[in-house]
Amino acid sequence: MSESTKSLTILHLYPRDMNIYGDWGNVLVLKRRAQWHGYKVKIIDYNPGDTFPRDVDIVVGGGGQDSGQDKIQADLHKIGPQLKALADNGTPMLVICGLYQLFGTFFQTHDGHIINGIGILDIETVAKSKRLIGNITIQSDTFGEIIGYENHSGQTFLHEGALPLGTVERGAGNNDQDNSEGACWKNIIGSYMHGSLLPKNPAIADWLIKQAATKKYGSFKPQTIDDRFADLAREHARKRPR
Repeated sequence: MSESTKSLTILHLYPRDMNIYGDWGNVLVLKRRAQWHGYKVKIIDYNPGDTFPRDVDIVVGGGGQDSGQDKIQADLHKIGPQLKALADNGTPMLVICGLYQLFGTFFQTHDGHIINGIGILDIETVAKSKRLIGNITIQSDTFGEIIGYENHSGQTFLHEGALPLGTVERGAGNNDQDNSEGACWKNIIGSYMHGSLLPKNPAIADWLIKQAATKKYGSFKPQTIDDRFADLAREHARKRPR
């Protein structure tokens, strides 16, 4: 099969309710970079009540308010087994903020209300009075320096089944205690980093595409991409105050 006939399908979870921080930008970056690498791309939006697609190569989900998380909770549990099966099988996923929390075991809101997660990531989240806001930079063993923006009151704690995405160099990260940011398990990345995350961190986008292409076709042949604008965005964001 030639590169030009290969395709990847991106599933965008709950774009109506979990997309308040511009996380749609992550889907756009994955689409464009996959095209630059020679793949045709199909994007499927999944909202509550929709039929879960059979063939999915990458899953992306974003952030939402507590009310948004409550709104999708029942549907997320309905499709939880399918997402878990995809995760177990190595499907790459990127979940940001609200869906990062709900991929864990639970999110406890300020008033003590429990929003149960689907338990794919071995994490739990409790809302605190202190809101963690500002530009953030972390260092990752896999991706090097990652630059983003955080805005969350939920503080997430990792257990032994999850590894952090990176170590905080500037900012708060998962919580105000352990200097970690994000969580990883198999080919899943969870993070509080908005911005959107991928336009300033194309190495993560290419990693997700590589995992998807290798899983589907057995190999991935990257193309050379001109990242001058991503580099400029990173340079500018790096200089911004916390």
